[in-house]
Amino acid sequence: MRLPSYSHATLRRILQRTKVIAAVGVSVNPVRPSAYVARYLAQKGYRVIPVNPAYVGQEIGGEPVRASLADIPADLRIDMVDVFRRSSEAGAVVDEALDALGDRGLSTVWMQIGVMDWEAAARAEARGVEVVMNHCPKIEHQRLFNELRIGGFNTGVISSRRS
Repeated sequence: MRLPSYSHATLRRILQRTKVIAAVGVSVNPVRPSAYVARYLAQKGYRVIPVNPAYVGQEIGGEPVRASLADIPADLRIDMVDVFRRSSEAGAVVDEALDALGDRGLSTVWMQIGVMDWEAAARAEARGVEVVMNHCPKIEHQRLFNELRIGGFNTGVISSRRS
């Protein structure tokens, strides 16, 4: 199995252009990684729309939880879909994202660490949607925007800018 690889510039560009993220599979349990990632991204200025049929009627970060991507209001542009589902379920999420949001400005599908579906990625890319697999936007944001370096971590990013 090959692992995907993305340049720092590509990941940074995606994170900088993104404003609204639909987090599919996010949990209301604050200690779950999906909840922590969603909370971090919201603290960094992204609007995070939670999508999980198990939690409809509840709120995460002040946003109502949607049952599906199709339940997101048509006037809300989603820039990124962040997939917190197993690899075996990622293809269905990508297809739903393309169907529900593909004509509404969707620019990125981001699959979390351990989540990869090459066929789904090819379908998204054929529709002009960039795909990131096996990465976490929270970790990449911290790494690429100097938050880890302040703690002494070697991020692999060379910069003369101070934090």
